[in-house]
Amino acid sequence: MNNQNDILIVGGGLNGPALAIACAQAGLRVTIIDAMTPDVHRDRDFDGRAYALSLTSVRMLRRLGLWDAIADNAQPMLDIKVTDGRAGEGASPWMMHFDHAEIEEGPMGWLVEDRHLRPALLDAMDRDRITHLTGRRVVAQTVDAARATVTLDDGDVLSAQVLVGCDGRSSGTASRAGIGRTGWDYDQLAMVCAVEHELPHDGIAHQFFMPGGPLAILPLTGNRSSIVWSEDATRARAAMDLDDDAFLEVLKPAFGSFLGDIKLAGTRFTYPLGLTMAHSLIAARVALVGDAAHGIHPIAGQGLNAGLRDVAALAQVLQDARQRGQDIGSPTSLEAYQQWRRFDTVKLSLATDAFNRLFSNDNPLLRGVRDLGMGVINALPGLRRGFIREAAGLNGTLPRLMR
Repeated sequence: MNNQNDILIVGGGLNGPALAIACAQAGLRVTIIDAMTPDVHRDRDFDGRAYALSLTSVRMLRRLGLWDAIADNAQPMLDIKVTDGRAGEGASPWMMHFDHAEIEEGPMGWLVEDRHLRPALLDAMDRDRITHLTGRRVVAQTVDAARATVTLDDGDVLSAQVLVGCDGRSSGTASRAGIGRTGWDYDQLAMVCAVEHELPHDGIAHQFFMPGGPLAILPLTGNRSSIVWSEDATRARAAMDLDDDAFLEVLKPAFGSFLGDIKLAGTRFTYPLGLTMAHSLIAARVALVGDAAHGIHPIAGQGLNAGLRDVAALAQVLQDARQRGQDIGSPTSLEAYQQWRRFDTVKLSLATDAFNRLFSNDNPLLRGVRDLGMGVINALPGLRRGFIREAAGLNGTLPRLMR
């Protein structure tokens, strides 16, 4: 048995490596157990997969020494425009326009492609205090008064004071710890791709609400944008079954002509949409982070940002407990993490659920209510500024890594 760990992290996506780096920087010894192999993470064709990293998430990446490896491939998000309408009919005159110039801190965030962010995280794990096990899976876990112990699929046994599940919406760590989940399916699929366009996007992100679901047009570097199109599952499958030229003809009426002619860049893929919330963020010597704790609709682009705030909060709680001479896996330590993050994650989950239900329909009454609401928000500078600060991640109690 290897007992040389302070923390075991299950899951090698984005939150797991970020947590490993943050904890190692805080002086903790970490082993991360990654079911994927490095070539799976690195050898990716351009597919439009990108993340809207809030200002505070970028601050965190800077503090972890990661941003310099990413910055040249990051697109500042200067404005967000939110509109309502139907494909082919143009947008409603009622809209919300969030301009980064209304806050002092700078751009609300940056768009970073997965193919640049993920390798930067992998490279940064090559440092003292981090052991990265790849192509390995946890098949069993137990806890006792002092440690959490896991058994891997090759028979190896590891233990640590804290076991952290960063293993997604179907978290085996949560299940083995007896943590239940609540959630539901939206009967929607997200279609993800990228497009090249004739005209510059000027760093503006667009969210266009249509009856089947929202279409997000997110600016990438150059004259390119990432598309996340949420649509009724049946219609989405039919669209994805088309060849590229036919799919583009379906996309164009929804996309519009404001960026000139468009063409697909890279591959297309899809994933199902739903909401899932763990009943607790902690159990005995176990903590959950990111999608393992809360899987939300991509309607506001906040999924990864919420996960990174979990990472920053948990790393701080564990570091502070160690500096006080406490057992970092004690109920007191882990409860501090839960109290910090529980309300915010439930609030975000329910807000994205409510927005999706309010906007993903063609009910004339609801359309009038939401259009009026957007007009009111856009007309009130104080309220508008609050939404901008929320998008930038500046609201609430910020962990040190995000200040």
